[in-house]
Amino acid sequence: MTGRHLQRLKASPGILILTQTMPITMLLFFGYVFGSALAMPGQEYRAFLVPGLVAATAANGIMIGMFAAAQDCDRGVMDRFRTLPMSRAAVPLGANTADMLTTALGLIPLMLVGLAVGWRIEGGWAPALGAFGLLILFRFATSWVGYFLGLVVRKEEAAGQLGSATFILPLLSSAYVPTDDQPGWLRTVTEWNPISAMATATRDLFGNAAPAADAAWPVAHPVAGTLAWCAVMLIVFVPLTVRRYTRGGA
Repeated sequence: MTGRHLQRLKASPGILILTQTMPITMLLFFGYVFGSALAMPGQEYRAFLVPGLVAATAANGIMIGMFAAAQDCDRGVMDRFRTLPMSRAAVPLGANTADMLTTALGLIPLMLVGLAVGWRIEGGWAPALGAFGLLILFRFATSWVGYFLGLVVRKEEAAGQLGSATFILPLLSSAYVPTDDQPGWLRTVTEWNPISAMATATRDLFGNAAPAADAAWPVAHPVAGTLAWCAVMLIVFVPLTVRRYTRGGA
């Protein structure tokens, strides 16, 4: 199943190119268009932005997983898979593993562009590798959430519309802007957003910014907070996804 999804990407390179170039486009757009308009100087903002954008890219597993599952349901592929003598977990696990592998490769050009625009790894290579592993785990966990939603909606068109709505999730986080000056209720919402924990963890591990001590627990302890969010997503959505796939449209 993992090989099947990798072959699909090979047969449709346009999708792969789009998903890899979009974060780079957003980095250049936010970094140079919005960077000068924020309180941070442009150079410092890009150093703040790159880890947050990498975290937001990892969170896109929700949209990608949802579309992949809905596409296979809509085209009848899931019904054919259920007739085959294999584990019920193989289909979603294969799809999410393939997405995890392509994401691991896709983060490399984004980080290289980040280095080109002024971002630097300040905390050493060992914590940086830990950040990279945490990003991959976060992508894997969010992919299960998306795959479950795709099995629920079952239609490509519906998945596309719902997927576009997930664009707001990084905006309601600390991926692009700090939360310090936000109103109290909004700051609470953004700091309990899993993407905020992931973004803060990458900044901390890359040595770009330390977590705020007065923030909510997932952001004040971002590595532990991210691991906790990943554990919750996997514990909840892995069995839900396998059960939903087994039941089909029931």
